[in-house]
Amino acid sequence: MRVTNGMIAKNVMTNINQSYSRLDKLFTQVQTQKKISRPSDDPVVAMKGMFYRMNVIEVEQFKRNFSEAHNWVETTDSAIGEASKVLARIRELTVQASNETYDEGQLKAIKEEIAQLKDHIKSIANSKVGNKYIFNGTDTLTPPIDAEGVVNFNTNNVEFELAKGIYVPVNMLGESVFGTGNDSIFTMLDELEEALGNGDSQAVGGFLDKIDGSADRMLSARAELGARTNRLDFMEERIDNQEIIAKRIMSDNEDIEFEKVVMEFKQQEAIHTAAMSVGARIIQPTLMDFLR
Repeated sequence: MRVTNGMIAKNVMTNINQSYSRLDKLFTQVQTQKKISRPSDDPVVAMKGMFYRMNVIEVEQFKRNFSEAHNWVETTDSAIGEASKVLARIRELTVQASNETYDEGQLKAIKEEIAQLKDHIKSIANSKVGNKYIFNGTDTLTPPIDAEGVVNFNTNNVEFELAKGIYVPVNMLGESVFGTGNDSIFTMLDELEEALGNGDSQAVGGFLDKIDGSADRMLSARAELGARTNRLDFMEERIDNQEIIAKRIMSDNEDIEFEKVVMEFKQQEAIHTAAMSVGARIIQPTLMDFLR
């Protein structure tokens, strides 16, 4: 087969273009520090990258859920702690009022203070995280105690997904903290006010056990919150580890080995320079070169 000048020139240009293409690919990898810049570069890496990236996004969402869950639990615990302090003051006043030496004026003063403390407990029952009521279950946009003082607690737990398919309640139901119906702390305080208004010191003394029962209920609620906090801490530690692993796998799939690619670029650059030099010598001068 006769090899012409044109064939040699064409082969040289083809090889030089391929060398340029390899240089461009390596330069892009060094610049972006990614193995591919478009799915067509490596469909397998691209498909795996989509899966790994979704996994990282999912883990990051769980971490945001943990932040919100801690906010709910800590706010709820703080509210119950405050209610417990108020109840302790009510008990102190009840012990004083059960002393039969107190006159009508003193009992009236105690009644007025207990009425104020009861209103404060109601305001605690209407506590919020952001714009959400924490003691009204899933009905977070409705106050459990309305403007008329009517108590109506929702009984469905607020649950956050904190791991794949794992939902954890982050609230305490209002009836678990403040009671419900005739066993409600608000009903008990209404009756206590009535007894104080009647000046019945003996009847007032009978409320101490009911107050202690309400205090025990709040204590149990705080103990349950403590157990949930411990669970959240363990689960969050696990999610943190999953995030590290997921990002490492994604990086192994997408990111280049920088030093290795730089060496390959330098090597390809040298090859390209050599190819250009040799190609310039192989391509023979044309008639136009002689006519110059």
